[in-house]
Amino acid sequence: VCPRGQRTDDNKICRECVGSPDRYDWLYLGFMAMLPLVLHWFFIEWYSGKKSSSAVLQHLTALLECSVAAVVTLLLSHPVGSLHIRSCRVKKLSDWYTMLYNPSPDYVTTVHCTHEAVYPLYTIVFIYYAFCLVLMMLLRPLLVKKIACGLGRSDRFKSIYAALYFFPILTVLQAVGGGLLYYAFPYIILVLSLVTLAVYMSASEVEFFKDLLVRKKRLVVLFSHWLLHAYGIISISKLDKLEQDLPLLALVPAPALFYLMTAKYTEPSRILSEGGNGH
Repeated sequence: VCPRGQRTDDNKICRECVGSPDRYDWLYLGFMAMLPLVLHWFFIEWYSGKKSSSAVLQHLTALLECSVAAVVTLLLSHPVGSLHIRSCRVKKLSDWYTMLYNPSPDYVTTVHCTHEAVYPLYTIVFIYYAFCLVLMMLLRPLLVKKIACGLGRSDRFKSIYAALYFFPILTVLQAVGGGLLYYAFPYIILVLSLVTLAVYMSASEVEFFKDLLVRKKRLVVLFSHWLLHAYGIISISKLDKLEQDLPLLALVPAPALFYLMTAKYTEPSRILSEGGNGH
């Protein structure tokens, strides 16, 4: 077993991690940092109600909490006091699950040599989630208690209660599936952003471009999904070849445009009426 901050080399000798995360590693950390923020925003919007004027301030507070937590986590990581971190290079999926490769020389006694071979990509996420939770418990209840107008006494804290559920879920997800997420997160972003965009536009009954311009909130949601699309495309391509990868960003508005152009042909009432006329 190697001490924290070290991993074995090809000769099975522990070496200190002196490299820096590459672009893909930072994109992975950015994805894991975005998860609690997106969930915060979703549940704040879900429980704030249509007439509540506190949703915007709660959104900004959630952004502040996650941003401060990210900065503090980077400052406390090695080297301490710097936003740069030292890391070991991820070589394969098994690097994330060293606990599954403890050897048993005589098939009786297991030699426990589990260590963080992907330092610090595994544990830094847990530290970040802990700071997010602490900051939320310090800031959000006071804010919600003072400004949450238009909500009942029991409803105003529901977004905080939701966070108390999804933070343990995110922690278990990172503990069990951290390595899988590392390789799959670009495709997860693309699929989820496409599905949630379609669900939102259908639930909001958006059929034409003018429907988006009527309410600013719909434009904000649309641009947020476009940013997620772009993040997923950048994560997949890694922007290794700018002349080939940058044009792919032109595909970002394509799903929304396709939906707006085809929504009128899939209106349920129209399909039912045409079906009735056919019979």
